[in-house]
Amino acid sequence: MENRMTFEEEQERKGKTYKLLLWFGMISICMIFAGLTSAYVVSKSRPDWLQDFELPTAFLISTIAMLVSSFTFYAALQSMKRGNRNQTTILLLSTLALGITFIVLQFKGFGQVIENGYFFTGSESNVTTSFLYIAVLVHIAHLLGGIISLLVVIYNHYKQKYNSAQTLGIELSAMYWHFMDFIWVYLFLFFYFFK
Repeated sequence: MENRMTFEEEQERKGKTYKLLLWFGMISICMIFAGLTSAYVVSKSRPDWLQDFELPTAFLISTIAMLVSSFTFYAALQSMKRGNRNQTTILLLSTLALGITFIVLQFKGFGQVIENGYFFTGSESNVTTSFLYIAVLVHIAHLLGGIISLLVVIYNHYKQKYNSAQTLGIELSAMYWHFMDFIWVYLFLFFYFFK
């Protein structure tokens, strides 16, 4: 006797598999940032460590933008589950705009650090700002993956591949986006309080 899965059961199994793979990827990303922050802690004992270094204000504003983008992405998913396509479109585009704003503000923050006389590379650099530079760039690189994923979601939404019962692509992209938000908040608080 053959035991066949229904379409819903197959979709549920597929969703669980994709979510598990995403979790493995996010855990490996956590390990990268754990390694960076551990190296930061160890390097703090160096004699050339900056004790009075302040994070640029653009990083605080970018943190707010990232937190708001997580809210808009969550609201987009909930809106899609309710079948409100127009609101979903607006919220997905808002999330994209906030993600791009976050990246622009990160580079503005780099500019503020340089304006304060601190450099990231070269003979005038120091280990404190170099760690900040590397951690932020690694986060931006991973966030670019989230933006690409969001663009795919927006495209698929435009092609009407999602509905109130089929939101797997939005869910996966939103999980990764919230994770990138969590990583940035962790980094921001780490650099802000651990001087």
